[in-house]
Amino acid sequence: MILSSATQLDTPFKKDVFEGLTSEPKFLYSKYIYDQAGDKLFQDIMALPEYYLTNCEMEILTSHTQAIAGLFKNEATGFDLIELGAGDGKKTKVLLKHLAENRFDFTYKPIDISENAITGLTRTLAEEMPEVKVDGETGEYFEVLERLQHFKSRKKVIMVLGSNIGNLLHPRAIQFLTKLGETMNQDDILFMGFDQKKDPQTILDAYNDPTGVTAAFNKNLLIRINRELEGNFDVAKFKHWEVYDPQTGTAKSYLVATEAQHVRLKSLDLDITFDPWETIHTEISQKYTDKIVAWLAEASGLRIENSFTDSKNYYKNYAFTKVRESKE
Repeated sequence: MILSSATQLDTPFKKDVFEGLTSEPKFLYSKYIYDQAGDKLFQDIMALPEYYLTNCEMEILTSHTQAIAGLFKNEATGFDLIELGAGDGKKTKVLLKHLAENRFDFTYKPIDISENAITGLTRTLAEEMPEVKVDGETGEYFEVLERLQHFKSRKKVIMVLGSNIGNLLHPRAIQFLTKLGETMNQDDILFMGFDQKKDPQTILDAYNDPTGVTAAFNKNLLIRINRELEGNFDVAKFKHWEVYDPQTGTAKSYLVATEAQHVRLKSLDLDITFDPWETIHTEISQKYTDKIVAWLAEASGLRIENSFTDSKNYYKNYAFTKVRESKE
């Protein structure tokens, strides 16, 4: 594919869409689903009865609030609670309420790729919990990790809820965890959710609800491309398709072209053809066991300090610390 000299890939979105749709097989990054419409659709997904992850993690945070807060606490200097992928903060508010009511000394730093999510969360927290110090930022994980290097004056608690780690295959997950570890001091905590392996049908149902909310969420990628890159995707000619491999623990989402079609992205001066039943890979969601999480931690220079699970053992939140470097 030859890029016209008049076309400028001057934003990450343009660059990534061009790369993904000119590759074989085609792909798009799921992070771009999360505009204002995508944020709302994901909130709708979290409310679906089939999408067990939200309720399971909410149960963990509600049932083990005191124990989790005890891991975070630092009497001497207080701590910074840095949440990557904060979203609407619904689950986090359980912890924030407990920390505020028990007069913990902390600042909450929510971080999300969606400016809409951070703006909304900052506003609602100011109304609901004005006593909580909030310092939100918009940015991507790896971009923010560079800034985290400078947070060394007091304890850091880095929190990643919602099994967001599951969007990364194991090699990239190790890279991500390793970079997180590099930002941590010995007393810092990484608190992270990992969806567990379970009945494959339960997992498939969570990402393929009969009401079509997940399909609409996935297709929002095409709608955003149409709007921001002057595309002419006919969204009705793509269907959402989910597969799950119980051996690897990998769930994958696709958009599948239901007929041959031609798509033009005017802003990129790009023409794309689709064969019937050709796919665009949009997302993965990895599932885990204790053994896999322990392996990821060891490979990343981290150690599991504690873990908390829901009553069905569907989901776990793990607390990690940095492995102490041996002194020779």
